[in-house]
Amino acid sequence: MLSQRFLLLRSAASFTRRSFCTGGALKQGKQGKAPDMIEGNPQFHVSNVRNRLREIVGASTNWSDHQQAMAERVSLSSMLAKSQNELPAKRMKDSYLEVHLPLGSEPQLREKYLTHHNTVRFGRILEDLDSLAVLISYSHTYNSELKRSPLSIVTALVDKIDMRQHVIYPDCDIKFTGHVTWVGKSSIEAKIHMSQYRDGAYASVLDATFVMVARDPGNKRAAFVNPLTPEGPEEERLLQEGEANKSRRVELSTASLLKVAPTQDERTVVHGLFLNTLDTNTVSFRSRILPPNSVWMEDAKLKGLEICHPQERNIFNRIFGGFLMRKAYELGWANACSYGGCRPSLVAVDDILFQKPVEIGSLLMLSSQVCYTQGTYVQVRVHSEVFDPLTRQHNTTNIFHFTFTSDRDVPNIMPKTYGESMLYLDGKRHFDQTVAC
Repeated sequence: MLSQRFLLLRSAASFTRRSFCTGGALKQGKQGKAPDMIEGNPQFHVSNVRNRLREIVGASTNWSDHQQAMAERVSLSSMLAKSQNELPAKRMKDSYLEVHLPLGSEPQLREKYLTHHNTVRFGRILEDLDSLAVLISYSHTYNSELKRSPLSIVTALVDKIDMRQHVIYPDCDIKFTGHVTWVGKSSIEAKIHMSQYRDGAYASVLDATFVMVARDPGNKRAAFVNPLTPEGPEEERLLQEGEANKSRRVELSTASLLKVAPTQDERTVVHGLFLNTLDTNTVSFRSRILPPNSVWMEDAKLKGLEICHPQERNIFNRIFGGFLMRKAYELGWANACSYGGCRPSLVAVDDILFQKPVEIGSLLMLSSQVCYTQGTYVQVRVHSEVFDPLTRQHNTTNIFHFTFTSDRDVPNIMPKTYGESMLYLDGKRHFDQTVAC
């Protein structure tokens, strides 16, 4: 049964941190090579995902040809459905995909994914997850009568990525499985499970939930997608869970601190932080002192700049969302590392919102901020914006939220201004949501 395959090995692995040394997994020899990834296996290879996406939309690997192909896609608008009722209902198994990342079976592939500590670059995994979520969505909307899909399917939101174990081994094969679990009129929820072959069996690594949106060939207006028909109680549960996720996102957006005041409990937290930083020797609201084992929030920032070259484009001639996630994650990780004074481990990626596409040639400015801490945990928020040097305007494109854990207690983060206090509360909300799940 599809849902049973997808949920296989879903039980959470221990969060106990395990160190990896150069010879540790290498001594296992063939134990890191999965039997279903032997040479000649017909299962989908991760390197073919983006090639398949180019075929679906008619994109080219050549830059000048790619621009021409995107201009010609506008003519496909006549193929779009006028209503969702015109489209045949699809099943969850229609979009099911299994993709292999053979780090153990193909050593030459390993270089792309290695850190200098001989661990796996999680930013590269984020790129693979994003591409796979797009392909799963296209599999759901597939029409065998059309040579090219008229839909432009892009990532709207990474709802959640839950880590089931901290360590991803660089010489053990990886398998991604996923399918569509919910659809709206123009939106699609896709769940992806990642596991790694080690000690003769696959072990869960992470579960990811992506929300994709379908637009017209010019990527300007919403377009209808096929409805989804569940089969069996397990698929009914997944569909209901998708509806609950949508309701939760609407509720969180309505309660955003950018729209409404903090709750009474949150106001009490902020006032307690304020009182904890007052100088008892002076009776002044402006006189503030830093408590022991604490860091001012303004001193826990790290920034970066990316020039967006054509090499990082997606199939629709914008900057690839996976590339943005990789850069944001690496900056957030570096900030958490410098803040805690040791190498942090990722616990969860939460609520990555893609507000605007990033055009090729843009100056992308990334700013990471440690916004909440608790014990060994560090909550990092990364804000990305495009800067136009001619108009001097800044436009927000993405917001990223990462939860890290360290092997020791980290200093307490302390806000000083009202704006920083709102960042603190927002970070606390994301952290509480992560640890409560």
